[in-house]
Amino acid sequence: MNGAVFADEVDFERDFLDEARRYYCNIVGKYGVQVQALLKKASAHDIQMICPLHGFVWRRNLSFYIEKYQAWSSYTPETTGVMIAYASVYGNTENAAEILSSRLHDMEIHSVMFDVSVTFASEIIAAAFKFSHLVFASTTYNAGVFVTMDELLRDLAAHNIQNRTVAFIQNGSWAPLSGKLMQEILSGCKNMNFLQPTVTLKSSIKESQSVEIDALVNAISSSMSNTESTPEVKPDAPVDSSALFNISYGLFVLTANDGVKDNGCIINTVQQITSQPKQISICVNKQNYTHDMIAKSGLFNVSVLAQEAPFDIFRHFGFQSGRDVNKFESIKNTYRSANGILYITEITNAVISGKVIGSYDCGTHTLFIAEVTEARKLSFVPSVTYEYYFSHIKPKPQQKYVSVGKIWICKICGYIYDEVKEGIPFDKLPDDWVCPLCKHPKSDFELQK
Repeated sequence: MNGAVFADEVDFERDFLDEARRYYCNIVGKYGVQVQALLKKASAHDIQMICPLHGFVWRRNLSFYIEKYQAWSSYTPETTGVMIAYASVYGNTENAAEILSSRLHDMEIHSVMFDVSVTFASEIIAAAFKFSHLVFASTTYNAGVFVTMDELLRDLAAHNIQNRTVAFIQNGSWAPLSGKLMQEILSGCKNMNFLQPTVTLKSSIKESQSVEIDALVNAISSSMSNTESTPEVKPDAPVDSSALFNISYGLFVLTANDGVKDNGCIINTVQQITSQPKQISICVNKQNYTHDMIAKSGLFNVSVLAQEAPFDIFRHFGFQSGRDVNKFESIKNTYRSANGILYITEITNAVISGKVIGSYDCGTHTLFIAEVTEARKLSFVPSVTYEYYFSHIKPKPQQKYVSVGKIWICKICGYIYDEVKEGIPFDKLPDDWVCPLCKHPKSDFELQK
């Protein structure tokens, strides 16, 4: 541990994860059901630190370690790849395992190999918990499985290994039986997919048996891609945009500061990603001034709008640009959080401060991933949803707009596009054209009838 106490003081994944997995799998690997029950109880608590009886103390990124325990205790493979364990007397079975591994690598399938006669069983068991596919290659010994392989397989079965795809290579000069016997040992394990047929060698591998090795490689590859169970997506499948309107959204005032100016805008995509560590995501239109501020500073606040919010607040923060006006000049009920950014204290029920730790370019928008640095509940008034906004807050049109040409109306903010006035037919506008007020795309406009 080199004097380190906390897991974040070392490169845990590189230097210590394999040993942590080996310890877990060999000590409590059998008791997955009990560990799952404990993790379920623990999920109800706001865990800030994990202090093991031995090993590093976890004070950050707890979700990484908890997710590993979830995978190990549910017997879910961490890695799509192949673990090959072999027992060889004269080197012929080892040679077959090497050929298999080489051809897997030719197909860009990751594999690792273990000689069961010289490798601690605890290391092989840990690898079996890690990889999705297992291949066991053994010579037939005294009409049975070679001693060290027999012990390994029984040890794996005792540790409740399950949910794996398994293949066998058997070797025997007179009566090769090890493949059948190895499968029998693991047959009591749950959800094991045994690939057939077993590759059979009689002493050394013959050139003609290269086809059998290739067939095994193809079977492994096919089981990984799972092409039979994956439905084909037809290129002409319909995409009904109205179906997306059934997704539930909230409405929020997103605020930021670039060191000179405060600004904010209305967004509808804020989501909690993880509880430990506390992380959220926000999706922001690139045309918004607030977007550029967040990209520069990496900091923001989200004010969760409550149902008491008036339409004016949506118009103020959603229908004008901070490049042209000072949006906070007339807003009185504000306060600065610890990150120095303003948030709205009235007509909101919560504020969440975020520090960006990653981003993803979504074309017209950027998805920002952030850790929560501060969060406060401000009231018990329910949050505004999209449905509530359209039903109770957004004003209903008073009269029909009259024009000699076609009229297109933004369903989000009510902006009117008059083809005669603008001089360009709506369907001739570029695909990336957006509403001048709310920045929503052309698809959110409807023709006035």
